[in-house]
Amino acid sequence: MITNDLQLIEEPKKILSMNPKKFILWLFMASIIMLFAAMTSAYIVRQSEGNWLDFELPGLFWITTIIILLSSLTMHWGYISAKRDNLETTKTAMIITTLLGILFLVGQYLGWGALVDQDVYFIGNPSGSFLYVLTGLHGAHIIAGILFLLIILRATFKYEVHSKNMNLMEMGVTFWHFLGGLWLYLFMFLLLNR
Repeated sequence: MITNDLQLIEEPKKILSMNPKKFILWLFMASIIMLFAAMTSAYIVRQSEGNWLDFELPGLFWITTIIILLSSLTMHWGYISAKRDNLETTKTAMIITTLLGILFLVGQYLGWGALVDQDVYFIGNPSGSFLYVLTGLHGAHIIAGILFLLIILRATFKYEVHSKNMNLMEMGVTFWHFLGGLWLYLFMFLLLNR
């Protein structure tokens, strides 16, 4: 009888837990996804109504796409280096990633200039307005990502990022890869829905 009673005792359930800062980051990224899903849905609906200007995307957007992909590679290089406590390489990778992020923004800005050269303006035809809003919103998030990279870089120089303290780096890698993936989505969307 005693053995049967002992079998009824359940083991305590493991509690799922996540660092609160990481949870907030995931909520933030979910809200960004909803924002861009709404914007691209509105784009499709408005495009179907007609009065839509067709134009070529600036060639610079192809270059900025390569830049954002390279920055994801250097970000991952920094992450792997931090896990291995190779802090000098981590610093180098974070500096390169930050510079590539800034270069991406410069390329996007110059891409806007190329749009103006094609007579595509923010005010006027809705197709141009949507393009400026979508790329501008993404650019604003890239600025937030660059600020995050600078915070990580500062922490790396203070030796606060290492194999036993990866929380900040993990959050940075997650957000930066997310921004790169978001740009790939937007770029493909704009290519397919001109």
